[in-house]
Amino acid sequence: MSNEKLSPVVVIGGGPAGLTAAYELLKRSAAHQPIVLEGSHMVGGISRTESNNGYRFDIGGHRFFTKVQEVEDMWHEVLTRDFITVPRLSRIYYRERFFDYPLKLFNALGNIGPYESMRILLSYFKWQVKPYKQEESFEEWVINRFGGRLYMHFFRSYTQKVWGIDPKEIRADWAAQRIKNLSLFKAVWNAISGANDTTSLIEEFQYPRLGPGMMWERTAEIIKEKGGSVQLKSEVVKVSRDGNRVTSVDVRNWSLGEPVIERIEGDHFINSMAIRDLIHAFDPPPPPEVIAAANRLKYRDFLIVTLVLDHADPFRDNWIYIHSPKVKVGRIQNFRAWSKEMLPNQDTASIGMEYFCQEGDGLWASSDEALRKVAAEELEVLGLAKATDVIDGFVIRQPKAYPVYDGEYREALEVVEDWIRTLSNFQTVGRNGLHRYNNQDHSMLSAMLAARNILGENHDVWTVNVERSYHEEFEVSKKPEADRPLAAE
Repeated sequence: MSNEKLSPVVVIGGGPAGLTAAYELLKRSAAHQPIVLEGSHMVGGISRTESNNGYRFDIGGHRFFTKVQEVEDMWHEVLTRDFITVPRLSRIYYRERFFDYPLKLFNALGNIGPYESMRILLSYFKWQVKPYKQEESFEEWVINRFGGRLYMHFFRSYTQKVWGIDPKEIRADWAAQRIKNLSLFKAVWNAISGANDTTSLIEEFQYPRLGPGMMWERTAEIIKEKGGSVQLKSEVVKVSRDGNRVTSVDVRNWSLGEPVIERIEGDHFINSMAIRDLIHAFDPPPPPEVIAAANRLKYRDFLIVTLVLDHADPFRDNWIYIHSPKVKVGRIQNFRAWSKEMLPNQDTASIGMEYFCQEGDGLWASSDEALRKVAAEELEVLGLAKATDVIDGFVIRQPKAYPVYDGEYREALEVVEDWIRTLSNFQTVGRNGLHRYNNQDHSMLSAMLAARNILGENHDVWTVNVERSYHEEFEVSKKPEADRPLAAE
């Protein structure tokens, strides 16, 4: 079948969702030609793997674990034997102590002391007797399951560090989506009965040996081998429509240096760019109330400072959550604990210092050199390494890393969603395309369903990860710490 007879499908964004949509379409049909348009210099989105002087690193850490069989199948179709199995170890740094994560009852209570442990238990029973009747906020949702004291210790300060807003302003549906069966009672019962119902707790996960970007670089190659197109440095700046039908996109292509604008027409369109940007790209624009609603959607930005140390493995963890108010860093990755192949020199360490911020704020606007200095000093404050151990560093800034679930997002998103549903040949998928804090697998699933819709099936991509959600629990380990790696986020 010649290209002239193929039905073009324009895919906006070359992250996990966009590439999965194109892959699924080519896997199931020879009648469509996906054209993937990615605005940056490489595929993978926030799941890409960057490199500097031979050191490879994630934009955050991306473990490969899923309960969605379609996603599991695709991972292995694409990478075949390039997965390794990684034991998980992660902890929380709080009050200058390390707590197991997921939280284990006796480790947590032992670290926090007998007096405060009793206050935590009394608080838990108090909130079981008289809980919030309606769970509107993240704070209320967690307190109803943990009590006020444990919420104060392990949720309030870190949540505010990550999101930059009071947890009272974060909606409860974020917690309900991300965390399954969160229960202090269950942990206590497991300790008493010896039960070990750990359905959402995994002790190891799969990981591409060269990082998650390996998955998406290979997916892009397969798409091109099968007749599709993946165009880098191709930013969609306009989405043209005729009534309720999208007709084309205008692309700013800067692959040859000076940017040029080109128009690409299609029969179907799948989007994974941020909804707020998408709405502003439509021509003619949506109704004013839709634009106003899109403007109310907010995002949390992110930057990572990778530090190369002159010795290996300053800590054993894959990553550590940093609750301490003494430092700005929110999470620390040890990339050698993910895969040794991420490092060209095994006598060194590659450490990712992750900062949650807003584009344009003090952290974001700091020079790379200033950020490297701050990250090195904070590593020493935490007692993990000396600042003088740092021999190299690199900074990556990632805008719109996390859609924000604040008090007005749900109402605003419903207005935008209702309007997008009126478009007959246009679907939106993925984390930012749905403004939903999906894990990688659920973003992929939404894209798979969008591709199948083009082929005649009928799936509601907006409901992915509303019911099919899972996450970690507060569990009790029956094994010694050294014998039991922890489950992945």
